[in-house]
Amino acid sequence: MRPITVGMFTALCATQGVFAQDIPLQDSPTPKDAPARTARDSRGAREQTTAALPAVAVQAARQTMLDQTTNTGSNLGLSLFETPASIDRIDRRTLNMQGDANLTDAVSRAAGISESPHPGNGGSELAARGFIGSSSVTQLFDGVKPYGAIGVTYPFDTWSVDHIDVLRGPASVIYGEGAIGGIVNVVPKKPTQGPIQNEIRLGVGTEKTARVAFGSGGAINSKLSYRFDVSGNRSDNWVDRGDSKDLSFSGALRYDITPTLNITASYAQGYQHPMRYFGIPLVNGGLDRALYDKNYNVSDALISYRDSWATLAAEWRPSDALRVSSTLYRMKSNRHWYDVEDYSYTPATGQIARGDYTEIRHDQEQIGDTTSASLTHRIGGLTNRVSVGFDISHTTFQHDNNSPYSGSSSVDPLDFDPGVFINLPGTFPKYRSQANAYALFAEDRLDLTSRWSVVGGVRYDHAAINRIDLVNGGGFSKTVANTGWRLGSVFDLSAQTALYAQYAEAADPVSSLLMLNANSARYTLATGKQIEVGIKQVFLDGRAEATLAAYRIVKNNLTSPDPSNPDNTIQIGQQSSRGVEATVAADLTRDLHIDANVSLLRAKYDDYAANIDGALVSEAGNVPAGVPQRLANVWVRYRFQPAWTAIAGLKFVGKRYADSANRDGMASYTTLDLGLAWRARRDTTITFRAYNVLNRRYVQSAYYNETQYLLGNDRRFELLLDYRF
Repeated sequence: MRPITVGMFTALCATQGVFAQDIPLQDSPTPKDAPARTARDSRGAREQTTAALPAVAVQAARQTMLDQTTNTGSNLGLSLFETPASIDRIDRRTLNMQGDANLTDAVSRAAGISESPHPGNGGSELAARGFIGSSSVTQLFDGVKPYGAIGVTYPFDTWSVDHIDVLRGPASVIYGEGAIGGIVNVVPKKPTQGPIQNEIRLGVGTEKTARVAFGSGGAINSKLSYRFDVSGNRSDNWVDRGDSKDLSFSGALRYDITPTLNITASYAQGYQHPMRYFGIPLVNGGLDRALYDKNYNVSDALISYRDSWATLAAEWRPSDALRVSSTLYRMKSNRHWYDVEDYSYTPATGQIARGDYTEIRHDQEQIGDTTSASLTHRIGGLTNRVSVGFDISHTTFQHDNNSPYSGSSSVDPLDFDPGVFINLPGTFPKYRSQANAYALFAEDRLDLTSRWSVVGGVRYDHAAINRIDLVNGGGFSKTVANTGWRLGSVFDLSAQTALYAQYAEAADPVSSLLMLNANSARYTLATGKQIEVGIKQVFLDGRAEATLAAYRIVKNNLTSPDPSNPDNTIQIGQQSSRGVEATVAADLTRDLHIDANVSLLRAKYDDYAANIDGALVSEAGNVPAGVPQRLANVWVRYRFQPAWTAIAGLKFVGKRYADSANRDGMASYTTLDLGLAWRARRDTTITFRAYNVLNRRYVQSAYYNETQYLLGNDRRFELLLDYRF
């Protein structure tokens, strides 16, 4: 790493108290094979000289976040600083500070990301840069992508997470179709060489909330290391019959065959019984406070998710220049819904009409392999990195339901017997889908000078999808293919400042590829184009960093009614967004740290229409449903005594619309979270947290019906004990 001046050394030493005391109990140790140098320090032109100190052995005490390498934005092993794209990393320290036990809540703290969870999407729906849902924002588990864009139900708990990478904008070059809005990659804690460390968390809170977690990891011997985590949560939550519970466990064993070759076997499984809650209906066009804690589902309702992941990964690094990795995996998910889902207020009777008595089962299994190799070499005296790889997968999916979801009832808004489930048609297997997919991809980074690099990539995806009708027999086949690519450049104004630009083309499915029916199978993939420019900056002697990005995305081939025949739907629609995103993280003093981000965008339909009572109504210029155009997050951490740290977080989500016609709006909201951490001993921390302190009752999402809203958490308190031994 580069030599540093006396002033830089003094500033770095001064910051160490901040990081040593920063709620450390869940920080993961650095992997033994982590790079020993930062990416920016790898270029000689960036070294700083000093008259006061010639080259000495004193090293910089830590990397900035921008120095961290990521496999989410590229397979080339680039740092965030070197990548010509907007990438945020939510590390273990940040997860501890913010205190989110739910993964979707944690991800929505990142710049430009909002959440719209409801039972139909497994509580995991995200929006990025004006595009919403699993067909546009892909979620990965340790770099592996569940195929089909159905919704993600694992992982859901942050306890076993090492870090989360959030890439905003098209990422099809790395992960294929379904990522025009962005990528969220959840990376679990992994085996590391070093002393065995154990950690326990116990928590209690209001609404009968309880949490328990245990983690352990370290070296068994010089070749074997392991990681094990288990966590469970339960709560009665803020609505009638709103109880929820979950359990998650994961384990991994790494064997270092040689210093350059290792294999890791891992297994993770999660069980969820989330709230059986589908929101409340509007009353006379507005929210009625008297209904805030009501749950109109039936008494015997059920929602359950059971997921498992098994992987066998190998990595070979015969030299600093060559890296080969391969991951063989199996993913399985079983989901079950047994609920009455549709509620509306009837003015004539003053009753809540309930309909759509729905039972659905998903049985999904995916096996596959992703393999890549990267090589650093010289071309004409210039440093060049190249990566090539492939993905293959086989996915099966069976859908059982009780369509046409008949059954209806009415109840008093305030005092009612929830009743039991009505299943008139019966639940049967309806169809089975199968997808065989493969992809080939390649990337290259060429250092034109010591300060200027060019990065390009291309990916070809091909999938053959077959659907079998289990009721009437027969079925159909569908083949989808796409070539995505990107070209970007990074120019270093100095060792601390980089400018970048990128152009990318990507594709999204118009609906879940595993749930295609005869009508949606007619469509091709929607295509998108993005141009982005930005700047990344490190300042305050490495104690602060900031990013600023501006972008424009255009997505074509949206389904829209045919102007000549509104009863038919064709792919003529277009949607676009443009915006700016800014982030800053800084240790203002040795005891005061701030994290902040803001996102401003204009998202709209450019060419889009709706069939209303047989007439074609243009919705061009409208904001896509569920998309906020203003987002901001601010976190402040202040250590006011050696053992005491105060934490405050502010989250703002702008106005959204429940429908594409923009007739029903969901108001903007701001929530305030507070925390107080006491480090009782070196190995023990007690944290008191207050969430949504102002008790703002806000709409988190709309559920199918644009007048049925799911509310977010009310004010709640928790006390946590963390102990490491």
